Amino acid sequence: MNYEARMFGGEERLALTGDEGKRSRRRWWIIGAVIAVVVIAGAWFAFGAGGADDKAGPAAGAGAAKGAQGEGRQLPTVTVAVPGRQTVQSIVSGTGSLAARREMPVGVAGEGGMVTRVLVEPGDWVDAGQVLATVDRSVQSQTAQSLAAQVRVAQADLDLAQAELDRAQQLVGRGFISKADLDRKTATRDAAAARVRVAQAQLSETAARNRRLDIRSPAAGLVLTRAVEPGQIVSSGSGTLFRVAQGGQMELRTQLSEADLHRVPVGARAEVTPVGMDQTFTGEVWQVSPVIDPQTRQGVARVALSFDKALRPGGFATARIVAGGAVMPQLPQSAIQSDSKGNYVYILNAKDEAERRAIKTGQVSDAGVAITSGLTGTERVVLTAGAFLNPGQKVIPNLTTIKR
Repeated sequence: MNYEARMFGGEERLALTGDEGKRSRRRWWIIGAVIAVVVIAGAWFAFGAGGADDKAGPAAGAGAAKGAQGEGRQLPTVTVAVPGRQTVQSIVSGTGSLAARREMPVGVAGEGGMVTRVLVEPGDWVDAGQVLATVDRSVQSQTAQSLAAQVRVAQADLDLAQAELDRAQQLVGRGFISKADLDRKTATRDAAAARVRVAQAQLSETAARNRRLDIRSPAAGLVLTRAVEPGQIVSSGSGTLFRVAQGGQMELRTQLSEADLHRVPVGARAEVTPVGMDQTFTGEVWQVSPVIDPQTRQGVARVALSFDKALRPGGFATARIVAGGAVMPQLPQSAIQSDSKGNYVYILNAKDEAERRAIKTGQVSDAGVAITSGLTGTERVVLTAGAFLNPGQKVIPNLTTIKR
C-alpha cells in the first residue's frame, strides 16, 4: 500500500516536473521574442530615424546658417576708423659732430716772451678783452719808463720855449727885439712842441706793445682749449694757445644725402640729441652746404644751438630736422597692405562691404604712415584684419578713433 502510494506519488511528481519544464521553456521563448522585438525597434530608431535626421539636417543647418547670416552673427568683425586730415611734418634725420659755431684761435700778437701767468681754464666763460695769460715785460717796462721821461723833458723844453716867446712878443713892440728874433723864438717853440709829440708817440707805441704782451680774448665766449703753461717761451710763431667759442654758440654739422639736403631749408627747426643723453636741444638750420662731396654724395647742414654746458664740441649727435609739412590722412602701419600691385587699404562702403583702395604712402613716423594719394580722409578704413578680407565681403564694423 505504501509502496503503491510511493509509486503513485513518484509518477505524480514526474508529471508535475514535465509540466513545469514546458512552462519554463515557453517563458524563455516569450522573453527571447520580447528581446528580439526590442533589439529590432532599437535598430530601427538608430538607423531609420538617424537617416531621417541626416536628411533633414542639411536643410535645417542651411536654414539656421541663413538665419544667422541674416542676423549678422557669422560675419567677421573688423576695426575701422575715419582718419581725417592733419598736418604731417616731413622729417629728415641725420647724424654728425658737435662743434663751435664760431671758433676763435688765440695766440701771441706781440713780441712774445716767457709766460708768467695763465688765468683761465677750458670751460671758463670770458669777456671781450679779458686777459687769458701774461708774458714777462720787465725789459719793456724799463723802456716805457725811459720814454715817459723823454716826454717830460720835451714838455719842459716846450714850456721854456713858450715862455721866451711870450716875453719876446711883449718886447718887440718896444723895439728891444727884432722881428727876426721873434721868428726864431717862435720856431724854437714849435720844434719843442714837435719833440713832445714825438716822445708821446713813442711812449704810446711802447705802451701798446706792452699791452700786446697780454694774451687777451678777442670776444666774449667759452674757452675750449688751452695749450700754454707758465714758464713757456712764446712768440708770434707759437701758434694757437687758446681756442674760444664766440658767444658760446655751438652747432651740429650733420651729414645728409643729396636728396635730403635739397629738402632742408635755412631756418628749419631741428631737434638735436647728443649720444648718451636723453636731453634734446632745439636749434635751427643756419647754413646748408652749397657743394656735395663727389665721393660720398653727401652735404653738410649746420644746425645752430644755444650755449649749454652739456654740449661738448667733438661729440656725436643725431638730429631730426623738420623739412616742411602738408595736410593729408595718416594711418597706422597695420592698416596698410601690399602686394604685387602696390600698397592698398580696405574701406567699407554704405553696405559694410570691403572695397580695395590703392594708395601712395609718404612720411613714416611714430605717429603713423602719411597717405599722399588715394584717400580723402572721410572713408571708413579697416585698421586690422585687412589681410583676411576679400573685396565685396560683408563685415561688421567696429568704429574706433586713431590715437595720435
